[in-house]
Amino acid sequence: MTHPTRVLHIHFGKEGGAERFFVKLAQALGRRGVEQRFIIRPARSWDGQVSALGPVIRNNFSAMSPLSLLAHVQANRWVRQWQPNAVMAWMPRAARLVHPWPDVVKLARMGDFPGNLKHFGNCDLLVGNVPGIAQTCRDLGWTKPALTIANFTPAITPTPVSRASLTTPEDAFLIVAGGRFQPRKALDMAVRALARLPGAWLWLVGDGSMRTELEQLAVKLNVADRVRFVGWVNDPSNYIAAGNAFLMPSRHEPLGNLLLEAWSLGVPSVSTRSDGPNWYMRDGVDGLMADIDDEVQIASALAFLRDNPEQAKTFARNAAQRLEDFLSEDSICNDYMRVFRGELPGLDAAS
Repeated sequence: MTHPTRVLHIHFGKEGGAERFFVKLAQALGRRGVEQRFIIRPARSWDGQVSALGPVIRNNFSAMSPLSLLAHVQANRWVRQWQPNAVMAWMPRAARLVHPWPDVVKLARMGDFPGNLKHFGNCDLLVGNVPGIAQTCRDLGWTKPALTIANFTPAITPTPVSRASLTTPEDAFLIVAGGRFQPRKALDMAVRALARLPGAWLWLVGDGSMRTELEQLAVKLNVADRVRFVGWVNDPSNYIAAGNAFLMPSRHEPLGNLLLEAWSLGVPSVSTRSDGPNWYMRDGVDGLMADIDDEVQIASALAFLRDNPEQAKTFARNAAQRLEDFLSEDSICNDYMRVFRGELPGLDAAS
């Protein structure tokens, strides 16, 4: 009797949208009967979620740590004894742990654009979550298969966070934005756009190196009383659901998981024309788009949602349908299952 599909995941990420999708995919594969094992960093907030799905090895896998050698031994032992169908390395660091194992599909899954290919030599194929990643790999000299399989967002039934809990007026036009507080996320543009929208409020969900800078900017622009710094939360969906609009102002956004969550929640959205949204979001159909670093366009798009609530609802309905048609859990899991079986479907054409 043949065993169910078996997948070994190697993931050395920390905290963020990419890690949340890793957990979602593993859970979705588990619902489809896939047996899974994991090699991850220790002390992750999502450790319990993946350990509920299969055995876990915990290792920081740093070039400075002798324990990295142990990870190689443990990975070799698992592949030899457990005989997975596929080993899935998440991002370049994890690909360093992939060996030239025979009779197993070895793939690296990337949620960002690589600068080089030096860690992927033992991989059979590369998978990016937007077409530009696969093309970048080819431009860098990759000659093996490079596929595109996007992310999905499961159906979400949120419990919106009480506005009173963040001292926000119930009747205010509330904008929610979030992610790591770093330059590429451009959350400074959210604060600058807010300054052009009298009476609107902003919740920033997340944390990072730019927090102090963002707080100072809010004071400088006289909007500190209308900005709430939520901090890092494991599930931002309940905060997004409390808003009238979701904003993704990123300068660089390989996909945009929080934007997809807003779509699933039925929250009208505005996004800049960064890499991922520019691929799947239809301006004026699923929401509104603005040029990167253009606070005037961003504020104007948000004002349109505020002033045209029925049109905003239409955008939200279209976005939800776009998720179902283009980025559904079933279609994306089916694509991965074919890859695990050694099939290489042509997945690079955008719908």
